[in-house]
Amino acid sequence: MENSKESVIYDLVGVGCGPSNLALAIALDEKKERYQALNAVFLEKQASYCWHGNTMTSQSDLQISFLKDLVSLRSPTSPFSFINYLHAHGRLVDFINLGTFYPSRLEFNDYLCWVARHFSRQCCYGEEVISIVPVISHGEVKTLNVLSCDSHGKKTVRETRSLVVSAGGSPNIPEIFQRCGTDKRIFHHAHYLSAMTDIKQSGIAPLRVAIVGAGQSAAEVFLDLDNNYPSAKVDLITRSFSLKPADSSPFVNEVFAPAATDLVFRQSSAEREQWLREYRHTNYAAVDMPMIEQIYRILYKQKVSGVIRHSFRSSSVIDGVNTTNKCVELSINNLATGAREHHEYDVVILATGYQRQKHRELLAPLGEFMNGCEVDRNYQVKTRENFHVPIFLQGYCESTHGLSDTLLSVLAIRSDEISSSLYALLGKARHNSKTSTHNLDAIELL
Repeated sequence: MENSKESVIYDLVGVGCGPSNLALAIALDEKKERYQALNAVFLEKQASYCWHGNTMTSQSDLQISFLKDLVSLRSPTSPFSFINYLHAHGRLVDFINLGTFYPSRLEFNDYLCWVARHFSRQCCYGEEVISIVPVISHGEVKTLNVLSCDSHGKKTVRETRSLVVSAGGSPNIPEIFQRCGTDKRIFHHAHYLSAMTDIKQSGIAPLRVAIVGAGQSAAEVFLDLDNNYPSAKVDLITRSFSLKPADSSPFVNEVFAPAATDLVFRQSSAEREQWLREYRHTNYAAVDMPMIEQIYRILYKQKVSGVIRHSFRSSSVIDGVNTTNKCVELSINNLATGAREHHEYDVVILATGYQRQKHRELLAPLGEFMNGCEVDRNYQVKTRENFHVPIFLQGYCESTHGLSDTLLSVLAIRSDEISSSLYALLGKARHNSKTSTHNLDAIELL
């Protein structure tokens, strides 16, 4: 196993190279005309740029306006806007003719890949950050060592004066399914396309599928299976009584506006919690209305034909899972009637959302210098007086900054706020301190 330590001290290391850090790279680049360019690198565990690549079915469309791209709300004339992407690819007029604000996720992913190629020199793909440790000198911390590992087992340490963590969410696996280990017949929606390719190659037909969940992901999977797996028999299992429509009405949509971030942040902790509960339905366990109508139409046609292929099992919870060589057995309890049924499936797909705890895991070695992962208005983690490395979080501040924190809605504005803070903080740091040097032999590679 090869280990290495880069000799350069970076101004910024970014964990992850998804839309959030890509937007930040653009914002930093825009400021080069007014400030000294920062020496920044972004570490991405994926082998190449891809945004939710395993979930992009033919039913997957963007749920927010393309104008909420990486730059337009801040700089609509930016060369990195979605409109300029369309123009550069000769599709602007064609897209206008579609008459929609909502491109397919396939196209939006292509837009993000197009932007990412402009910053390829700053992005290191196939490197997963596995440890972040402080460099302590005379009780003070002025830099961090960021340890990453590539697919070949090579470990690299990069020293940095600042850090931005934007590693995204991790699949949420309900506890009852965690005991199933690595059974390939049970998988999260995040792995949908590749997992279904493996299932298809196994030759199972007809295919009995259970989808667990009541949100957009569950609906998209249901429709994809109906369209592309004609022999599949699908049960959509939800705790709720019905599929609930996503509220995208104009007044409600203002909860995702950049101005709402200030409004939420100024509130007390109790007021924020109430706000999040009141508007949670706008982002969680909700489905676009046209998709709900499409699913209902499919189920209704079954009643007309008498050929029942799919089932909608509402008000239901799974209280037992048993795996055998032949199938996955689920015990399903109907909360409305109290009836318990046992069904056998070839595949169980968990459309059960994501957890966002990766930042806590990565920053745990810095715990003595932090007050948990509490952040200020500009997304900077609050630290002790002897800790001089600015750390920013993107996508982990929903409880303080509102529901838009995990979405595309505020990327253009948030990246400008963070980049401005970085230039102010690092500019001051370079003015007041000498460049630090360290004995490379003393750095332990984990």
